[in-house]
Amino acid sequence: MELDEFKAAVDVWLDAQAEELACTFEGIGTLDQQMAQLRKVMQLTYDAGFMRMGWPERVGGLGGSNLLRAYLGEVLTARDLVEPGFYSMPEVLAPTMIDYAPDALAAEMVPRLLRGEEIWCQGFSEPGTGSNLASLSCRATRDGDAWRLNGQKVWTSLAQYAQRCVLLARTGTTESAHKGITALFIDMDSAGITVRPIETMNGAQEFSEVFFDDVVVPLDRVLGEVNHGWSIAMDLLPHERSTALWHRAAYLQRRLEQLVATAPAGSLDPVAVGEATELLWSLRARSRATQRRLAAGETLGAETSIDKVLVATAEQAIFDLVADGLGTDVVLGDDPVSQRWRAEFLYSRAATIYGGSAEIQRNIIARRLLDLGADR
Repeated sequence: MELDEFKAAVDVWLDAQAEELACTFEGIGTLDQQMAQLRKVMQLTYDAGFMRMGWPERVGGLGGSNLLRAYLGEVLTARDLVEPGFYSMPEVLAPTMIDYAPDALAAEMVPRLLRGEEIWCQGFSEPGTGSNLASLSCRATRDGDAWRLNGQKVWTSLAQYAQRCVLLARTGTTESAHKGITALFIDMDSAGITVRPIETMNGAQEFSEVFFDDVVVPLDRVLGEVNHGWSIAMDLLPHERSTALWHRAAYLQRRLEQLVATAPAGSLDPVAVGEATELLWSLRARSRATQRRLAAGETLGAETSIDKVLVATAEQAIFDLVADGLGTDVVLGDDPVSQRWRAEFLYSRAATIYGGSAEIQRNIIARRLLDLGADR
């Protein structure tokens, strides 16, 4: 299906299903409510065939360009039907399964993810490693016909809801920190896994600490090759900054438009609004180019760090306007609308940290794109 035909079909279907797809809660809702809404929307769009578009047929998809997936997420976000960060998780994790999992495992698992039957999480970050992913210490040791996994992950999004986890563990001892790492696909109901949610300053428990105590992982749950997990991580991370950021840009545009429409007359500085708008459209232009490159079959790499810097800058600029435009309502208001603005404003403070800190992204841009010095 061509993109224009797909857009028309999706828009007609969304109009017809508006009542069934609508959120059942006001404002930002609880995390449980957001997850229930996500599952509902994914199930309905999967059953209608739209969620399957843009994914390979060998994993239950219907084929076609990634641009189809990009538009579906864009329009669902623009209509306030899903939270973009949660909705976009398949865009980060499904390509890794498709490219590196055994064919039978990918064919079994990816459809569960796409239709909202399962939630997956990403076990990369660890205490003390910060943005230095190569220094991870979570270890998997070969034990007969299985691995035994021990260690801890942190800042693991939606771990308390997840049925599976794509995880990096150290499996070898080499002089290079980048070698001896293996990617594993973990069942989150395995014995020895403890999940402890972390409450952030916006009042949500989106992230968790996850502890692995002698967890048994079958050998056939290795993604790619043993001790070559670093290359998988480098393939996965650009996906955090491609279609997922296209969806987030649609969300940011929607919220900026709503802010301008509802803020009291004269409360917003026109110059600041113009600057935020400029940053947003710079992000959207850059992200569009990334989507087109992905559609052309190009491999994404270090250049997606530019997209990440732009989304963080635009997000904070937009939500900086909230305090000016809505004043004390953001801090003191108890109604659902004020609660949502407040939670989103607080969450935006982390935009320069999540998905790779701004400092690390600028270092990548300087060293790998501008050739201003070798990586250390």
